[in-house]
Amino acid sequence: MRIGVVFPQTEIGADPIAIRDYVQAAVDLGFVHLLAYDHVVGADVSIRPNWAGPYTSATMFHEPFVLFGYIAALAPSLELVPGVIILPQRQATLVAKQAAEIDVLTGGKFRLGVGIGWNDVEYEALGMNFHNRGRRFEEQIALIRALHTREVISFEGRHHRVTAAGLNPMPIQRPIPIWIGGSVEAALKRAAEIADGFFPQRPLEGGWPATIERMRGWATAAGRDFTKLGIESRVNGGGGTPDDWRKSYDEWRALGATHVSVNTMGGGLRSTSDHIARLRAVKATLG
Repeated sequence: MRIGVVFPQTEIGADPIAIRDYVQAAVDLGFVHLLAYDHVVGADVSIRPNWAGPYTSATMFHEPFVLFGYIAALAPSLELVPGVIILPQRQATLVAKQAAEIDVLTGGKFRLGVGIGWNDVEYEALGMNFHNRGRRFEEQIALIRALHTREVISFEGRHHRVTAAGLNPMPIQRPIPIWIGGSVEAALKRAAEIADGFFPQRPLEGGWPATIERMRGWATAAGRDFTKLGIESRVNGGGGTPDDWRKSYDEWRALGATHVSVNTMGGGLRSTSDHIARLRAVKATLG
């Protein structure tokens, strides 16, 4: 498996020098990709007593595409991966443009992770319809792939229209790989049927072995080779022991994962140097 890191969005702070130090340490330690989460705004929970989401207005999130432009200059060897861009709350053509630019800046080392999200507050703030997001999602993917493979397109969908227009510069990868993140059955089925890879979050009933087999069946029914579908798992470097890290890594390797990212958030680490030290410990464990 290819081993990368989850950018510690919520804990690294806003100092660009700290971000630089973290990214350069990740490269020096031999990690090959960096994955970053996406949220544009956070909800003020003081007026939402029933709020159940994991993030609020007090939670920091760097914007992935802008962040990746910075990181591409700092660490040109890293593959960059948003995991995931909440696609239906964004304009699909603009996402295609931003993704193409990052692909150019990284020399073709970019994977576009996308999902439909869960935060209706964020959809409202961005002027997008939360309730039809699933129906728009697949059309957005088709539009992005068309924009990434043809210099000029005309596209007429139910929700999107492009008339004789195209991106410039075009991406190096044509198309850029699109990976899907999600935990409900519809998301996993969609990943099996149309994505280049997926980010496991929660398994369906029966655990991950059973879930993987169901996905294999969906891919086969769609005329696809499931063995070509990438799988990016996580190792919880924010907590646990070296034995836990090794066990998680080995379990996902046995399930056919192609990538793994070390997530150091959620473990009470207080500084960038603490996150780097934990990355060093996990990397020494995994090899």
